[in-house]
Amino acid sequence: MDAINPATGEQIESYDEHTPEEVETVLSQAEAAFERWRTRPRRERETLLKSAGAVLRENARDYAQTMTREMGKPLAQAEAEVEKCAWACDHYAEHASAYLQPESHPSPPGTTVKTVYEPLGPVLAVMPWNFPFWQVFRFAAPSLTAGNVGLLKHASNVPGCALAIEEVFREAGYPEGVFQSLLVSSDRVADVLADDRLVAATLTGSDRAGRAIASTAGEHLKKTVLELGGSDPFVVLEDADVEAAATTGAWARNQNGGQSCIAAKRFIVVDAVYDAFVDRLLAAVDSLAVGDPMDPDTDVGPQARPDLVEALHEQVQASVDAGATVATGGEPLDRDGAYYPPTVLTDVPEGCPVDTEEVFGPVAPVYRVPDETAAVQKANDTQFGLGASLWTADLERGDRLAGDLEAGCVHVNELVKSDPRIPFGGIKRSGYGRELGEDGIKEFVNRKTVWLASEPDTGTPAVE
Repeated sequence: MDAINPATGEQIESYDEHTPEEVETVLSQAEAAFERWRTRPRRERETLLKSAGAVLRENARDYAQTMTREMGKPLAQAEAEVEKCAWACDHYAEHASAYLQPESHPSPPGTTVKTVYEPLGPVLAVMPWNFPFWQVFRFAAPSLTAGNVGLLKHASNVPGCALAIEEVFREAGYPEGVFQSLLVSSDRVADVLADDRLVAATLTGSDRAGRAIASTAGEHLKKTVLELGGSDPFVVLEDADVEAAATTGAWARNQNGGQSCIAAKRFIVVDAVYDAFVDRLLAAVDSLAVGDPMDPDTDVGPQARPDLVEALHEQVQASVDAGATVATGGEPLDRDGAYYPPTVLTDVPEGCPVDTEEVFGPVAPVYRVPDETAAVQKANDTQFGLGASLWTADLERGDRLAGDLEAGCVHVNELVKSDPRIPFGGIKRSGYGRELGEDGIKEFVNRKTVWLASEPDTGTPAVE
């Protein structure tokens, strides 16, 4: 696996893939580690997680630089990502025991019935390159603390990040085998997942990758959680604060180089404020500094790989050919590295690529609609359903319309974001299951019902 700096095209490092024999060793270690880890008192697991958060903060600059070198994220954003991972560790270190407290149920006199939450076993995490630390920690922090062990199959262009994350848990004092990285190519994942020692899998990635994981897991009756792509609407109504919406919208589309599942990807604006919004959006987008991701003044770095630039530009060009208008940007930058500028498209025709496909880069299509009814209809006109952002001065209206938007989460007067305290996930082709919050820690547990009777029941046998 070759790690290539997308800002320069230069090779950073080369890593050997794990051999079949090394994969076998990893699986054996995971199986053995689980038998010990599952019985470790939860308070001790929480203490170790708190230590992992401390390791992240102590080495934040080094980890951030690894991210920036491997996938091009501006350094300040990479440092913020490390801090968010530490926050997730803090959150579950404090709240895991409360989330996993047994729950009592109504029962006949002389009996006690409860649900207890027990770990499942080794879980495979197939993770993407765009948030190479955060995507992993939002799985690992809750899942390991619940008593599972984790195996990370990271994206092939961020192997240094994968090994650095393994280092975090090792430095925090986690026992050998509780968290391991597998350096294997994607075409080997199905065989790994089919192994009987793995009990479940989680994936963040494309819907194509999700289908592959779900198919293999389904064949072997293994639990999965999938967080897939998105085409999140950013809806601006006539009573919105246009300045705030445009400024936030420019960032919601372009942070991390626009390479985010929950980025604002379709701007849907009511006619009464459309012109004012577009003017302000263009001003905000044009003010973003594109450049060296190691430069603290850079807002938008390179795309993660040159082939991603090519695919993105093909979507833009095909949409322009179909009738869309380029308001700004629209051409790869003539410089070293995989750079594509922040781009705004207007007059976007129905059915063109930026209208129907996920656009994973700094390209913002803007739509003019007559009213809120048309705005909601356009927002829901997608196969995806991850998040949605809605802008209005009337919070009661916002709450009502949030119920009409087909998405796993709706943020009113804010950009869509994940937060360790609240559940996160999508519907439709954006996947299923939830990460984070109480829901997230309960995805990979056995919700076991325990029925305790003080005396044997000799009455009428129960009917199934």
